[in-house]
Amino acid sequence: MEVLAPVEKSIQLPPAESPAFSTLIRGNRKFVFGMIVLLALALSTLLGSLFVDPADRRTGAFPRNEAPSSAALLGTTSLGQSISVQMTQAVPNSMKVGLIAATIGTALGASIGLTSGYFGGKIDAGLRILIDVFLSVPSILFLILLASLLKGVSVFMMALIIGCFAWSWPARAVRAQALSLKERPFVQVARLNGMNNVEIIVRELLPHTLTWLGASFLNAFIVAILAESGLSILGLGPQREITLGMMIYWSVLSYNAMFQNLWWWWVTPVVTLMVLFLSLYLVHLGLDEVGNPRLRSQNS
Repeated sequence: MEVLAPVEKSIQLPPAESPAFSTLIRGNRKFVFGMIVLLALALSTLLGSLFVDPADRRTGAFPRNEAPSSAALLGTTSLGQSISVQMTQAVPNSMKVGLIAATIGTALGASIGLTSGYFGGKIDAGLRILIDVFLSVPSILFLILLASLLKGVSVFMMALIIGCFAWSWPARAVRAQALSLKERPFVQVARLNGMNNVEIIVRELLPHTLTWLGASFLNAFIVAILAESGLSILGLGPQREITLGMMIYWSVLSYNAMFQNLWWWWVTPVVTLMVLFLSLYLVHLGLDEVGNPRLRSQNS
C-alpha cells in the first residue's frame, strides 16, 4: 500500500470534474470576439466572390484611379480594376497560404517533437540537432532564396515553401512536453496494457498537447501570412494570383499609389492585414488562456 500511495496521488482528476473545454472557450471574450471578426472577414469575401461577374476581374473593367463610390465601393486601381473585386480573391488566397503552411508546420513539428521526446537516446540527439539548426538560421533567408529561384510560384507553392520552415518551434516545444509526459504513470499503464510505441504516442501523448498545438497553429497561421506578405512586397510572391501582399506590391512599388494620392489602393490591403492579424492574435490568446489554468485564474 505504501508503494501505491504516491502513484494514486499523482493521478490527475478526471476531466468531468473540471469545466468542459467548450464551456471555457465560449466564455472567453478574446476568443469569441477574434473568431467573430475572423469569420466575418472570411465569409464576406467568400460570399462576395459568388456574386462577382468574371468580366469584372479583367484589367480595364472599371474606370482608372477612381476614389471609393457607389460604382466601386473601395475604389479602382491604375489598371482599371475594382479593389473590392480584388479583395474577394486576395483575402481567401492569403488565408489559404496561412492555412496550408500552418497545417504543414504544426503537423511536422508535432510528429518530430513527439518522436524525439518519447524515444530519446540517439533518435532524440539527432532530431534535436536538426531542430537547433533550423532554429539558429533565419528562415526568411531560405524563403527569399527559394522564392527567387522558383520563378512564377503559385499560392500553393508559396504556402508549401513557408510550411517547410514553420515546424522547428512547434517541434521544440512538443519535444519538451513529450519528455515530461512519457514519465507519467498513465504511460506506464499503457505499456503494461500492451500498447506499442506508436499507439502510446498517438493515443496517450498527443491528446495532452492538442490545446497547445491549437495555439501554435494560429501562431504559425499569423507568421505564414506575414511571410507571404513580406515576400510579395519584395516582388517574390505569386505574380499571377492576387493576395494581400501582392496588392501592396502592385500599389506601392509598381504604381507609386502613395505618391499619386491613391490612398484607397494601398490602405485597403494594409488595414485588412491588420484586422486579420488582430483577430488571429485574439483567438490565439483565448486558446492560450483556456489551456493554461494560471492564465484563467488571473483573468477570472
